[in-house]
Amino acid sequence: MAELQELLRVVIDRGASDLHLAVGKPPVLRIDGVLKYLDVEPLNPRDTEKFQKAITSERHQPKIEEMGGTDFGFSFGDIARFRVSVFREKGHYGLALRLIPSKLMTLDEVGLPLTIKELLWRPRGLILVTGPTGSGKTTTLAAMLNVINEERNCHILTIEDPIEYYHSHKRSLLTQREIGVDVPSFNEAVMRGLRQDPDVILIGEMRDLSTMEAAITAAETGHLVFATLHTTGAARTVDRIIDAFPMNQQDQIRIQLSVSIAAVISQILLPRASGEGRVAAFEIMSCTPAIANMIREKKTYRITSSIQTGSKFGMKTMDQSLSELYSKGLITYDDVATMSSNVDEIEERAGNVGSN
Repeated sequence: MAELQELLRVVIDRGASDLHLAVGKPPVLRIDGVLKYLDVEPLNPRDTEKFQKAITSERHQPKIEEMGGTDFGFSFGDIARFRVSVFREKGHYGLALRLIPSKLMTLDEVGLPLTIKELLWRPRGLILVTGPTGSGKTTTLAAMLNVINEERNCHILTIEDPIEYYHSHKRSLLTQREIGVDVPSFNEAVMRGLRQDPDVILIGEMRDLSTMEAAITAAETGHLVFATLHTTGAARTVDRIIDAFPMNQQDQIRIQLSVSIAAVISQILLPRASGEGRVAAFEIMSCTPAIANMIREKKTYRITSSIQTGSKFGMKTMDQSLSELYSKGLITYDDVATMSSNVDEIEERAGNVGSN
């Protein structure tokens, strides 16, 4: 059986995003969103146990036995970093390793418009990057933080589980704290972080109510806060946050969000029409006075139509983004139709593009 180091080199050499190691199957790579099996013997329980023990620290070993799994960051020498999930399944060990690109991408390489840079100079506010697992949220956040790090003189505090991209100090001072290593929880890290004189705070994931409260409070008290949520679309993101709170707090949270939220960037990754690599589609919402009023007045269902007509503010819907990518020949029509929320409208728009 191949050694783990050999498998990690294959991941890097073949440009895979993930490596899956499961008993009864050969190692599996995810390349451009598609699972591909390596042409080797299926793994047995001894293989996966050996792999997990090779990279799981003594501190994380008890978590696997007690909790059934654990997550951590792992450095493959000076070559690459991986986000690792080790878990038990059917009495055996399984592993999923996500390759963290060693190079920070620019906003242009990510696919974000340069108008996004205006958000990065705001003195305060909540900027949410949302999307399903594996949609590139961490890469987008790292690109935005790198712009701030290079261009602004400020203190950036990141709170992550685990730390994925390592940032060096540039024009800014950058502090990175890892859950379970440097601090016990996101909520604790944010509340204590407010005493550490940060200008910018990155919260890896708003997982629970207390973390959402801490993020909103931080944004209200003069900090630029970045956070992620596993939602799709600006309106659904706002609703998700509000619905997380008890009914008797929701009116107050609507008011707080209408004041504190600066933008929602929702993204998905799609295979390129060329068959090589993937490209991101974005929905971008900036919180204008009109949208703030919709949030306060329980009219979030109108946010999407406001985004459609908000291009002068740098906004666009996911459908508009999909149409743009299709018109440039970057994605296929099938992907446009599959991912669109309004298939009829997209078909008409795509048909018009195809006839030009």
